[in-house]
Amino acid sequence: MLDKNLIEQNILEFKEKVSRLSSNAGREVKIVAATKTQPKELLDFIAKKSLLTDVGENRVQEFVEKYDPESGLNYHIIGQLQSNKVKYIAGKVVLIHSLDRYSLADEIEKQSEKRNVITDCLVEINMGSEISKGGVNPDELYSFIDGLRKYRHIRVKGIMSVMPNVEINELIGYYKKFALLFAGLEGMRGGNIVPDICSCGMSNDYAPAIEYGGSNMVRPGRILFGERNQ
Repeated sequence: MLDKNLIEQNILEFKEKVSRLSSNAGREVKIVAATKTQPKELLDFIAKKSLLTDVGENRVQEFVEKYDPESGLNYHIIGQLQSNKVKYIAGKVVLIHSLDRYSLADEIEKQSEKRNVITDCLVEINMGSEISKGGVNPDELYSFIDGLRKYRHIRVKGIMSVMPNVEINELIGYYKKFALLFAGLEGMRGGNIVPDICSCGMSNDYAPAIEYGGSNMVRPGRILFGERNQ
């Protein structure tokens, strides 16, 4: 059973922490709550109480089950995305966080054109070159983004990464590199390349993400809702 009072308290406390970090960094930081395995009841509660504006799903099936166009929430896809699932989310999500290959871009373009919409996307970077994670290699980021210029129904809004689980000093090093990659995107601005979003940082690393990684979008889950249900 959901402890809604505790969740509300967690959200308010987290928003306060992010507000302080945001103030210190001199930039606004948007919170996208990672609601993987959480029930639709929870999203309804968040919307009704106006606790958050944005929620992110890892799995398309969960998104389909929870999506409510009347909720007032902004829905994101923050997990790995299979090309054959794009048709279920096109025109419904405000942002796809995990664009990392041209075959996926082809399908996003196809489904977006069919619905006459522009789909905002982030390019995911595999900062630690981990086999188990998606994302483009950091060295290939700029050439990959350059190849996305031809798509008329995709708007590249920035970059995203899930950092390796490493000691804090090494983590800070990854974040500093990520911030430099984001800064370098400014020189590519134009057409459908609009690099305004730097999405990094979750429950356990949001603070260094904001301080060192240039993050202006964090994706907390556990710190808001407790351990996942499954």
